[in-house]
Amino acid sequence: MEKTPPFLCGIVEGFYGRPWSMEQRMVLFKWMQRWGLNIYMYGPKDDLKHRLLWRETYSAEESVQLKALVLAAQECGVEFVYAISPGQDITFSSSCDLSLLKQKLRQVKGFGCMAFAILFDDIDHAMCPTDKETFSSFAHAQTSVANEIYQYLGEPPIFLFCPTEYCSSLCYPSLSKSYYLKVIGNELQPGIGIIWTGSTVISKEITPESVEEVQVVIKRRPLIWDNLHANDYAQRRVFLGPYKGRASSLVSKLHGMLLNPNCELEANYLPIHTLATWYRCGLRATRSDGGEKGSETRQYCPNEALNLALADWVKEVNRPLCPSRQLLKEAKEGQVRGKPHDMVSQNGDVEPKTVKPSTSESDLLPQGSPAKELEMDKTKESLGEETHKAPKMDVGQPAVKSEKTSPFGPRDSLNDSTDKLRDQSTGTGDIDYQKSSDGPLPHAEVQGVTEQDRVEGEGKGPLSPRGRAPLLAGTLTLANLRLLVDLFYLPYEHGEETAGLLREFHWLKANSDFVSANAKMELKKGEEWRARASAFQLACDRIDQLFRQFMSSSNRAIVYDLYPYLWDIRNTLVVAKAFVMWLDGRIERDTYSFNSWMNCFQWCRTGSAPVVLGAEGETWIYRGGIAGEFQMMLPVTSSNDLFNQPPPLFPTLKAYTIQPFLQENKKALYNICRELHSAKFPEKDQANVYPDLIGDRFLGHFLALSPDYCFILEGEDGVCGCVVGALEVCSFSKGCEAAWFPAMQEKYAKPTALHNLTPTQELIMFFHSRKPSFPDSLLYHFPSLLQLNVPPQMLDSSEARNLVICLMSALKANGSQGVFCELKPSDKEQLELHLSLGFLELPGAEASVPGAVIFGRLL
Repeated sequence: MEKTPPFLCGIVEGFYGRPWSMEQRMVLFKWMQRWGLNIYMYGPKDDLKHRLLWRETYSAEESVQLKALVLAAQECGVEFVYAISPGQDITFSSSCDLSLLKQKLRQVKGFGCMAFAILFDDIDHAMCPTDKETFSSFAHAQTSVANEIYQYLGEPPIFLFCPTEYCSSLCYPSLSKSYYLKVIGNELQPGIGIIWTGSTVISKEITPESVEEVQVVIKRRPLIWDNLHANDYAQRRVFLGPYKGRASSLVSKLHGMLLNPNCELEANYLPIHTLATWYRCGLRATRSDGGEKGSETRQYCPNEALNLALADWVKEVNRPLCPSRQLLKEAKEGQVRGKPHDMVSQNGDVEPKTVKPSTSESDLLPQGSPAKELEMDKTKESLGEETHKAPKMDVGQPAVKSEKTSPFGPRDSLNDSTDKLRDQSTGTGDIDYQKSSDGPLPHAEVQGVTEQDRVEGEGKGPLSPRGRAPLLAGTLTLANLRLLVDLFYLPYEHGEETAGLLREFHWLKANSDFVSANAKMELKKGEEWRARASAFQLACDRIDQLFRQFMSSSNRAIVYDLYPYLWDIRNTLVVAKAFVMWLDGRIERDTYSFNSWMNCFQWCRTGSAPVVLGAEGETWIYRGGIAGEFQMMLPVTSSNDLFNQPPPLFPTLKAYTIQPFLQENKKALYNICRELHSAKFPEKDQANVYPDLIGDRFLGHFLALSPDYCFILEGEDGVCGCVVGALEVCSFSKGCEAAWFPAMQEKYAKPTALHNLTPTQELIMFFHSRKPSFPDSLLYHFPSLLQLNVPPQMLDSSEARNLVICLMSALKANGSQGVFCELKPSDKEQLELHLSLGFLELPGAEASVPGAVIFGRLL
């Protein structure tokens, strides 16, 4: 009886995008060693010498690094598989190309690598004329090259082949009838493993039945290249959820399982940890089926595996690490609060540590964390977990420490300069505390950092090498991490709390007629709506607190990897929360357009899978993730330009909120308006005599006649900006002529001078002069007006965009089909912002402000 080859379970670095650095791969190998995974495939799509320049051999410097990488993997008990992708431009019948391929792989074999893979994924099926004369089909051409390379390398125990039809959805006409796969199965040498991704490129589930179906066609057990956690196709999504949708019984039916994870290494702790738990459960099940006696085996449970992983991750995320994953200097010198030896027991660093790891894991848990330890212990016992301790290993070879340019360590000049810029601008903490240091962090004392500690750390603490006091970092608790995972769960599934938040937002919109401006509903329905709206706002605040706590973490490696995703959802919820607040008492229930707007969201699911209009298929048909789903439920969803705003270059704790205007905000808005005007026109002349003049001129008529379409921006220091508007400019103009201007004419007497007016007199003359009306041709398509008032330094930030989005959502919800604004060509920042939001210049329309140009946008 032929012996079954060992099951291969590990990681493939096979994503598109920036490859991992040498240091990150060393961390990965230690994770894999600790958790019992046995294989790593090197195949980053954007390494030029892996794919585009596959014919070129490695330079002397690159060879040193790759050899060190192979050795480090082997010392961790991990089989290093070198993959090459020549399919884009190889001539299969060319002896020259075949020789170059052999030369390249011979070089890699000289580094100590004994396992290889040849990949023909994501390429065109077409062959060149020369190949068509030599081979009867594309499949015959590929198998010919693969077989020859396999034999040339001495038939290594691990040699993998990725077909062009690597999942059922790519098979023509179907899996069972695919001529291409039948040729691959029949012609490929039996010792060559075949890679498969499942029913689709990113398979929601992989069942034993589907594996058996493909096994019949390819004549061998497939090796799964699992893209469940891959996020290279969606720049706004990351997946922290557990390994799921694959029964552990698959271990007995597969050649192996390789997880192609998130592009960000730090985002993969939980996916890889739970994959290892899945693997161990499968091994126990296989041994049990083979007749071995022992303790009762249990099926793999993703939730239990996630609990185990979270218990370990809470220690990992609270280690003081730089973005390069080296310990902060202050931690090494014992200058950071806490015990450094408690923070390094989960060793994931390149350089060996002189401090002994703590033997007490409980010391690593944050004080006041949720009482989940007993639950973790019970879970470990139920799964029969064995404690995996990584043996000591010195992988600090000079080649590993090298920071020069290499495909194995993307330390190019841009990345080096970025790292230096991060250090120079932020010291050891990398957080912008310009605003946030003025006040305590939310729940600082509960999270282990008191206000007294914060003050001491800022003013009296030991200085960093650059002369700054080290920034005190918050401690992330188990509850924090559970919420983080819930927000970024899996490609086909949101976490329970996140799914509930989406459903609640949909319910609040769909039932906003309970609290509409002319509502005649039962009082209980209005109370229910407001209670649920309040709960929704609290949930948004909780996520904002998570963002702030996460950004203050001392583990900068994790912060820099996950910061863009958490910033995106927090930024989106600022708008969603403000819109829910606006719905209370401001919706005109009988507006036909709004009813249509509500009806268009009846498709919104009640489950938790991100399905667009009931469509099924690959996950990239919907790339926005949880943030994108909230954005889709806002009234203004005609294009993606509204939310196409990258996060700030450096993580920041600056907190802003947006809320509908209240009359008590009028004084603060007038002060902001006066400051903005004074910055442009420093002449004060009689400004002290008329303190409200500037506010009355630029904001007063909006606040008095159209208060429902005003939103304020509030920072930690108070109100700092606003956006104002009018739903119907015709009615708004008539109201100004009938009420506002007469009141202002009475308040401010008309200047007697006709020429050489002072700035103050020019402002007053606005109330006494005739105003040009906007043409009907403009108002037919753009009936609403918008005016943004924020400091110039905020015009390139997300806060200004969010203000505009809030107002446009309110206008669209009450029936507007277009909005316009008046901008001066000299105001470059305002022009750039509005153009980025989809506004276009409307030629031929006369502005009411001299020298201004009208810009409009359909809603």
